[in-house]
Amino acid sequence: MVTVSQFDIITAETIKRGDATDAYFDRTVETLDHAGTNPHVVAEITADQFPTGEFELFAGVKDAAHLLENLPIDVDALPEGTLFDGGPVFQIEGTYLDFARYETALLGFLSHASGIATNALETRYAAPDSLVLSFGTRHVHPTLGGIIERAALLAGLDGFSNVAAEEFVDQQASGTMPHALMLCFGKGNQEAAWQAFDDAVDESVPRITLCDTFSDEVDEVLRAVDALGDRLDSVRLDTTGSRRGDFEHIIREVRWELDARGQDDVDIFVSGGITPDTMRDLRDHVAGFGVGGYISNADPIDFALDIVEVDRTPTAKRGKLSGKKAVYRTSNGGHHVGLADRSGPSNGEELLEPLIRDGEIVREFDLDEASKRSNANAERVSFSDQVSTS
Repeated sequence: MVTVSQFDIITAETIKRGDATDAYFDRTVETLDHAGTNPHVVAEITADQFPTGEFELFAGVKDAAHLLENLPIDVDALPEGTLFDGGPVFQIEGTYLDFARYETALLGFLSHASGIATNALETRYAAPDSLVLSFGTRHVHPTLGGIIERAALLAGLDGFSNVAAEEFVDQQASGTMPHALMLCFGKGNQEAAWQAFDDAVDESVPRITLCDTFSDEVDEVLRAVDALGDRLDSVRLDTTGSRRGDFEHIIREVRWELDARGQDDVDIFVSGGITPDTMRDLRDHVAGFGVGGYISNADPIDFALDIVEVDRTPTAKRGKLSGKKAVYRTSNGGHHVGLADRSGPSNGEELLEPLIRDGEIVREFDLDEASKRSNANAERVSFSDQVSTS
């Protein structure tokens, strides 16, 4: 008897069985089995065949590895946190039927996480000296919360909001108060809401008051200062877009009035519809940003998986480059793609590394190390220049 879930969720067990697949892979398996055909192949995952100069951040490797674990195949992949702009990021070698039905889920793991991580990295470099938090999981299916927050941390963001994601990243979620809390206390009772929050929550939680619910931002900010005094760490402005007007001017006015009253140690934090462009405009006036949809709603990277070698012979469909390949980081920070059996560029760093050998995962997945790698890669390929001109 099939158990129907309350939610439209494909389970981990279903994915691991290879059942989260496109129907034509089932037909392919049936056909090849019937024909007694199962060639040894090399398959590669790419977004662009040749380097484009537009770099994206590779993520999702941990999930991809566990998907293919225990299959009798070998896999090489870029390390998680590597910036790439062309050529294979993932390479599978084995008999085709051993992994054919996993292609759909595999591409989903890599495409979605890499798109999210790339947008998160853009926000990181739009305001490199600011606190940047991921606030966007409310825009997506709840099962994606861990993927989004992990990708955000991989890109170097300072924190995230989704409590359930804590178990995946070994870090506590961040956040203080929503407009709903302010509304529950009612108009004119903002001080009661802020003081109740201060009385209730643990001392480890920063005292950041939301100051745009009922009245002018400057008015509410100064009332919060009077209400909490020295206990106030920061104020957050999340003003609805239809009421913002010149948001930069509002923020500068808030800063001015805080400083005029000797409250220069009270920081300003902003959220709501934040993009890299917004961050570049506001970063000189605020201490931090909560970024939502720009990260969580990122377009997946358009990866494709293609067979490039059949029974040791270079073979590929039209428009794809045949033959098993190697990918290098060149001395100037660029990418070079070449055939694996040829010499690479002098001083080139080969990027594809063993991930699975005969079904066994041979790599550790350290999020902190991957985040350091993404930052180092971003500096090496001048990612900040790409962000500022996009």
